[in-house]
Amino acid sequence: MMIETTGRPFSRVRHPAWVRLTHWTGAAATLSLMVSGTAILLALPKLFWGETGANDAPAWITLPLPVNLEQTGWARNLHFLSAWIFVLNGAAYLALALLRGHLRRRLLPEPAEIRPRALAGEIRSHLRLRAGAPQTGRYNALQKLAYLAVLLVLAPLMLLTGLTMSPGVTAAWPELFALFGGRQSARTIHFLAAFAMVAFLAIHIWQVLANRPLDLMRGMIAGRAGKAEENP
Repeated sequence: MMIETTGRPFSRVRHPAWVRLTHWTGAAATLSLMVSGTAILLALPKLFWGETGANDAPAWITLPLPVNLEQTGWARNLHFLSAWIFVLNGAAYLALALLRGHLRRRLLPEPAEIRPRALAGEIRSHLRLRAGAPQTGRYNALQKLAYLAVLLVLAPLMLLTGLTMSPGVTAAWPELFALFGGRQSARTIHFLAAFAMVAFLAIHIWQVLANRPLDLMRGMIAGRAGKAEENP
C-alpha cells in the first residue's frame, strides 16, 4: 500500500475514493475467501492432478491438515458469495485504473526499472530489509510487478480454476477441462494460486508495518497521509 504523489510532498498526497473503496472491499472479500476456502479444503486436504480425487486415494500432495467434513455447507455458500464480490470489485478497479490512467502511470514499470541490474539492486535491498518507503511515495519496480502479477495473472487464474470446479459451468463450457487438465487439476492450481496470493498479502502487510503504518493506514482510510515531517 503506497501513496500516490505525482511529485507532491508526502504530507499532501491523497488516495482517490475509488482506490480506497475497492481496496477495503477487496480486503474484506479476500479475508472471507481465506476463511471459507480453508474450511472447504479441510474436507479434502489433498491435491490431485487429473479429473478425480478422494481422501482414500493416492494424492500428488497431502497437506498436513485434519479432515473435517462438517464445515463445507456454510463455507461453500460464503466462498461463492465472496468470490463474486471479489471478481466484481476487481473488475471495477481494473476498469477505473484503465480509464483514469492509474494503471499506466502507477503500475507499469519504466524500462529503466526492469533492467537486470536495477531489479537485482532492489532485490538485494529487500533481502537486507533496507527497502523503506521512497520519499516520493511511488511504487518501486518489485511492487509494480507484484501488483500486475496479482491483477493480471493470479486473480484471473483463480477465477477460471474456480469456475472449472463448478459442474454447472463446465456443462456449458467443457473447454475449461481441457484448459486445466481436469477438475482436480483445476482445484490444485486454484490452491497454489491462493497460496501465492496469501504470500503476496503477507509481504504487503509487512511493508505497511515497516513503513509509517499509521500514516499509510490513515491515507488508505481517509485519503490523506499524515505529515512525514512529524513522523521521521
